[in-house]
Amino acid sequence: MVARVIPVDPFDLVVFGGTGDLSKRKILPGLYLRFLTGQMPPESRIIGAARSEMTDEAYRKLAAAALEEFVARDKQYKEAMGRFLDRLHYVAIDATGEGGWSQLAGLMRPGVVRAFYFSVAPALFGDLAERLHAHGIADQDSRIVVEKPFGRDLASARALNAVLAAHFEEHQIYRIDHYLGKETVQNLMAVRFANVLFEPLWNAHYVDHVQITVAETVGVGGRGAYYDKSGAMRDMVQNHMMQLLCLIAMEPPYKFDPNAVRDEKLKVIRALQPVAAEDIVRGQYRGKPGSEEGGKAEPSYLEDVGDAQSRTESYIALKAQVANWRWQGVPFYLRTGKKLRARTSEIAIVFKEAPHSIFGEEEGWKENVLAIRLQPNEGMNLRVMIKEPGPGGMRLTDVPLDMSFADALGEEGTDIPDAYERLIMDVIRGNQTLFMRGDEVEAAWAWTDPIIEGWEARGDRPRGYDPGSSGPEDALMLLHRDGRRWREIRG
Repeated sequence: MVARVIPVDPFDLVVFGGTGDLSKRKILPGLYLRFLTGQMPPESRIIGAARSEMTDEAYRKLAAAALEEFVARDKQYKEAMGRFLDRLHYVAIDATGEGGWSQLAGLMRPGVVRAFYFSVAPALFGDLAERLHAHGIADQDSRIVVEKPFGRDLASARALNAVLAAHFEEHQIYRIDHYLGKETVQNLMAVRFANVLFEPLWNAHYVDHVQITVAETVGVGGRGAYYDKSGAMRDMVQNHMMQLLCLIAMEPPYKFDPNAVRDEKLKVIRALQPVAAEDIVRGQYRGKPGSEEGGKAEPSYLEDVGDAQSRTESYIALKAQVANWRWQGVPFYLRTGKKLRARTSEIAIVFKEAPHSIFGEEEGWKENVLAIRLQPNEGMNLRVMIKEPGPGGMRLTDVPLDMSFADALGEEGTDIPDAYERLIMDVIRGNQTLFMRGDEVEAAWAWTDPIIEGWEARGDRPRGYDPGSSGPEDALMLLHRDGRRWREIRG
């Protein structure tokens, strides 16, 4: 199977923060890989912009080093990398002053798509937006890309939206959430809405509960100062996991259209019920001493952030409820954390038991589960019951109907584009389907804020948990008291 490559229109993409970590790790490698597929027209250019004084050639050397570090070796074609680097230019920009803006304006060309990637702190969004218009660089067809965090609460999210809206229309603003660019996340919509098999079962009559897990093996490390001001709730649940929940729970849009899809996601967020204190478990990873056998000591969360009194969570598990006809009574269990047993992201749709088993309880019946793996090994797995082979009566066992992309799609399945590759090209196309709308962001914070305010008012302290575990023991009880169990965290 050969993937179809759809070229985009010629473009000028300006990356503010073009020398930063995100640019080097994701943006430039993603653009290079799209260039390799032939998706980037010859007239297209990438313009890095940052405070440092740098020539075009120096910026190309920086970009070349980034490609060598973050692009797979088998994709590093010397001749192709050279042609890609020739498209790169650089401008030294003062985001809060006037330096460099006239030079940037002089580089802009008529007749091509103009896109501006704000890979900078949100505090600079307003300054950049204002100067793009003041110097005539942005026009009515220009697009801006903004990274999270989209505020840290409802008030700041509204203020940020207002700053952007003062200079750009909503159809020009692309709030990027890289989870929505993952191949399996998009396949979730295809499985639901392109197959008659699942949609009739996708409701409270047949679904017992849903589990969404995003587990990481690393700690906060060098991000300690930032992370301690946000925590797992703000860093993961309010955005990434909220979007996954929406795609599971949303009603079918009338067509695959940006606003139609986002309208349905917004309805889900607004239908989320408040979360009771007993339905929330927060945790912090403990430290790990070294061993005589050579085991390396690991710092605790409190040591990583340098604050022995911190009450910020590195782990959170909670039970959410969607108050509508489709999902009434179906719990959505969400958990995410640092320093857990394995790195994995998974959505599990757990179906109800059959109303009557003709085989009896002793025959080993288990529920059907549709597991959607986002990382690693992207794919889907549906567990169904069959007869265990061999004589001796009817013994049941559950087996997977497995569809990993690598197995099902051959070489194409092993070469899944990174989320940033897809999303940046969607910006150039003007397709906002996989980007968050302003009212979505605000609705998510309106649900999140009372949860955070509640544990702050109660003075709750996160529970400790061992690195390499599945999280605090209390998180197990969150499901046990409902007669359910978390799925095992596996890489």
